[in-house]
Amino acid sequence: MLKSKKALAMISLTLALALTGCGSKTSPEPSHSPGNSKEPTESTGTGNGNDVIEVSTVSPSDPYLKFDEGESFDQNSVYEAYEKDIGVKITNKWVADISQFKEKVKIAIASDDLPDFLLVNATQLKELTEADMIMDLTEIYDQHATEETKKFLTMDGGMQMKTAMIDGKMMGIPSSYNPFNYQYLFVRTDWLEELGLPEPKTMDDFFEIAEAFKAKNPGGTKEAFGIAASKSPFNIETGVTGLRAFLNGYHAYENIWMEDGNGGLMNSDIQPEMKQALTALQEMFKKGLIDPEFAVKDTEKAAELIYDGSIGMVFGASWTPAQLAQGAVKDGKVVQEWGVFPVPSIDNKPALNQIGLGVDEYYVISKQAKHPEGVIRLLNQWIVVDNHPTEEQKVYGYGKDRVEKGNNYWLLNPLRVGKQFDNNGEILPKAIETKDESILETADQKTRYARAMQYVEGDTNMWWEYLISGPKGAYSHVPEIQKNKQYLQNKFYGAPTPAMADRQEILTKKRDEVFIKIIMNQVSVDEFDKFVEEWKKLGGDEITKEVNEWYKSLK
Repeated sequence: MLKSKKALAMISLTLALALTGCGSKTSPEPSHSPGNSKEPTESTGTGNGNDVIEVSTVSPSDPYLKFDEGESFDQNSVYEAYEKDIGVKITNKWVADISQFKEKVKIAIASDDLPDFLLVNATQLKELTEADMIMDLTEIYDQHATEETKKFLTMDGGMQMKTAMIDGKMMGIPSSYNPFNYQYLFVRTDWLEELGLPEPKTMDDFFEIAEAFKAKNPGGTKEAFGIAASKSPFNIETGVTGLRAFLNGYHAYENIWMEDGNGGLMNSDIQPEMKQALTALQEMFKKGLIDPEFAVKDTEKAAELIYDGSIGMVFGASWTPAQLAQGAVKDGKVVQEWGVFPVPSIDNKPALNQIGLGVDEYYVISKQAKHPEGVIRLLNQWIVVDNHPTEEQKVYGYGKDRVEKGNNYWLLNPLRVGKQFDNNGEILPKAIETKDESILETADQKTRYARAMQYVEGDTNMWWEYLISGPKGAYSHVPEIQKNKQYLQNKFYGAPTPAMADRQEILTKKRDEVFIKIIMNQVSVDEFDKFVEEWKKLGGDEITKEVNEWYKSLK
């Protein structure tokens, strides 16, 4: 289950989405278990002791988490199961609305008022380490993590674990997820058929479709647009209103470190391809293909134009159909037909999906925590129940009745990590097309297959799963992307450098401010060149120097 992305901060999914993983940064995937290894045949244990110990945390209140009657964050069957099964009592120091959660975490850090453990980003991991507010987990993890846990978190050769190492010490537990979660272009195929338009294979096709959807307005709404966007269009967590994949179609990439051709690394935000992509977005805005109010709308507000039929093309991750379902399925009927396609390219070179390392957040343990081993027990237990649960352990995903009912009950698990690889693209489309469940390998695949079959048998509430996992779903494109290596992975996987920790947030804020003004035609595209110079002076050059010192140290 994971992030999407990537854990608690990932974009909210539809109410129908049940037992799905977060992981999110995201990303995040709405999948219960995004791993690809076969299920272990037996549990390796969770390391529980005889006495119940208490650990505190903080939790976001997600609107798509629905409690069973009489339950709450203070008392629920998931917390009860952890206490009963591994002797760890979970309490919440506070609970905040998901929209305010990150800001409250910042305040808690600034005021030195931490719970026993919590989820933080990479910059905060560095800050907390330097402030001596969190524990070195090296020995605690080694002593209390099970062999299954240690193997699970190093499936990628240990790269994600290395990002949590600062000065040779393990300062956090990576909130891991599968980095090979790609972006796609989702298009209203019923409109393509109605207007006699081709499926999008190139960026020229994309523009033709966008202009036709705008001009012909097949949804019959007050005003139509070509593509969805919101006020944070380059943040991967923006889901169906993001434009990061559009950048990738121009061979431009959002804030990753890539080879510079001279043996070093350079930042993608300041490359010439970015200016070309921004120029194209500005032209779309001038033509009215982008909502003129996008810069003041959050994801959910912007997505309303998709649900009501004003927009028929969106970029998004494999889990995007879970959001599209809010407009596609009404009163038990499918009223919008969507298809999923690879990201189109502006030229004859295939578009490369930018991907990270599969971790950008970490669980840290306060230096004041009395029972840090309790946090490792939670980690051990999560890996067991998320990947090969017994019938009784399904309580962790579905609640006390252990039946999937769309409550997103898995969000109650306070510490979640996901698999670093999966083979869903090879297995699920084939299994669903042939109705052969014998080839399914993981708990996640079995859950997804069952949901897709519900749709095949007439349950329209599971329409979204079929568009994710079915024969022509998002996952069906993964094998080809993998085979042809149509992705570009961030080359930097160290802990944040000093300048990065100090300046990155400022640089990102400045970038977004300038890029949005360019898109909205408030300034010339040539402002990009000024931004590049300012980026360098504001700390970009120093960060680049530090990143390359790190890169050379690997050789």
